[in-house]
Amino acid sequence: ALNRPVWDQVEILVYYFLFPVLLFHSIVRSPLDLGAASSLIGAALTMGVIGIALSYALPFLPLIGRHVDARLHAASAQVAFRFNSFIGLALADRLAGPEGLLLLAVLIGFCVPLFNVGAVWPMARHAQRSVGRELLRNPLIVATVSGLIANVLGFRVPVWADPTLSRIGGASLALGLMAAGAGLRFSSLGRGKALTVAVLAIKHLLLPLVALGLSRAFGLSPVQTTILLAFSALPTASSCYVLAARMGYDGAYVAGLVTLSTLLGVVSLSFALGVLRT
Repeated sequence: ALNRPVWDQVEILVYYFLFPVLLFHSIVRSPLDLGAASSLIGAALTMGVIGIALSYALPFLPLIGRHVDARLHAASAQVAFRFNSFIGLALADRLAGPEGLLLLAVLIGFCVPLFNVGAVWPMARHAQRSVGRELLRNPLIVATVSGLIANVLGFRVPVWADPTLSRIGGASLALGLMAAGAGLRFSSLGRGKALTVAVLAIKHLLLPLVALGLSRAFGLSPVQTTILLAFSALPTASSCYVLAARMGYDGAYVAGLVTLSTLLGVVSLSFALGVLRT
C-alpha cells in the first residue's frame, strides 16, 4: 500500500546511513581479537570461494550446462553466494547476542569485497564500469573496513554517543527487514528453470553442507560454528537485482530469484541451525 517509491527511499536510507552506522558501531564497541577470529574468517572466505567457483562452473557442467543461458547466468551467478546482511545481523543478534553480532560484522567486512567482486566480474565485460571503483564506493565496505581499522587502532565510541548509535542500529535492522519483505517479487520465475534450480541449490543446500565441513576442518568454537552455519544459509542479497538491472541485464529474472531465495531461507536456516548444528 505504500508503493514502491517509498520503499526505494527506505532502502537508500538504510543502505547509505543506518546500516553503515550499525556495522561500524558493532565492530568498534568490542575489542577484536583477529587471531581468535582468524579461523572463522578463513572458513568463511573459503566457503565464499567455493560458492563462487560452483556458480561460475554451471555453464560447463555436462547435464545442465546446455540449458543455461550465458547472459542470464552472468546476471544470476551472484545469487548463489551473496547474502542478505539485514537478515543476517538480526539473526546473529538473536542467536549469540553482542558476540554473534560482532562476529557476523567481521565476516561482512572480510567477505563483502570478495563477494562483490564475484558478483560484478561476470557482468563487467559488458559494461563500461570499473570493478575497483564500484567497491570503493560501496558504503558497507567503507563502514566495515573503517570499523576494523578503528578497532585495531584502539578507538572506542564515547559513552555519551553509544545510546544514539545503538538506536540507529536498531532502526536499521527493523527497516532493513521491512524493506526486504517489500522487495519480494513473484514474477519472471519461469525463465531459465535449470539455472534457477542450480543457483538456488548451491545457495540453500550445498553451502550449508560446505560450512559444516569447514567448521570442523578449521576447528571452530560452538558460537563460531553457529554464526558460520547461519551465514551460509542466509537468503541472497536483495540488491542482486539492482546490480543486474544497473549493468543492463535481466533484472526481473534476478528479482524472481531473490524472492524465491528469501522464501527458501526459512528452510535453509532451519536446516543449517536445526539439523546440521546438532
